[in-house]
Amino acid sequence: MKFNFYVSVMTEISESTKIPFPIEDFILQWGDLGGQWGVSRSVSQIHAFLYMTEHPTAAEDIASSLDMARSNVSNSIKELLAWRLIYRVPVKGDRRDHFAAESDVWEIAARIAAGRKEREIDPALKTLRACVHDAAEDGNVSKVQRERLKAMLDFTETADRWYGQMLSLSKPKRVALMKLGSKIAALLPASKE
Repeated sequence: MKFNFYVSVMTEISESTKIPFPIEDFILQWGDLGGQWGVSRSVSQIHAFLYMTEHPTAAEDIASSLDMARSNVSNSIKELLAWRLIYRVPVKGDRRDHFAAESDVWEIAARIAAGRKEREIDPALKTLRACVHDAAEDGNVSKVQRERLKAMLDFTETADRWYGQMLSLSKPKRVALMKLGSKIAALLPASKE
């Protein structure tokens, strides 16, 4: 989906604008969590900042507000644009690029999941399929090793199918499924295990 927004009022964060403590704490904590998820602290902090900011913001103002180097902000913005978590917003009377974040948390989660699938699950599937194929033709690979490779492939394919099925559902159905949690297991037939 392409975003095509036009903001008629120039909205800048001045250097004197102070970020309220709970928002600053969220930005800092989100940056730390990003590091645990394999995303740079700067990228995570800028995403949190734009998510909490009510108006499109220029990169210079992001750098000033977060006390970051402008080059760091530029690189982080490129990454966030690639993940489709932020988008450019033209502002009348200002030639600079302004940015805003997707504000729907369900859409954010779906985009992050799609990005992680593309970067992690898809390459894993390709590798596992090749390994299972090669193992079947190699007499030096034991039966146990072939079974373990196949089990890993089966699991990864199941996770990939589940992901595809979840994204094909409407947002209200995804929300309902998540809220049901383990209660959904009561709808399944009894297992022998």
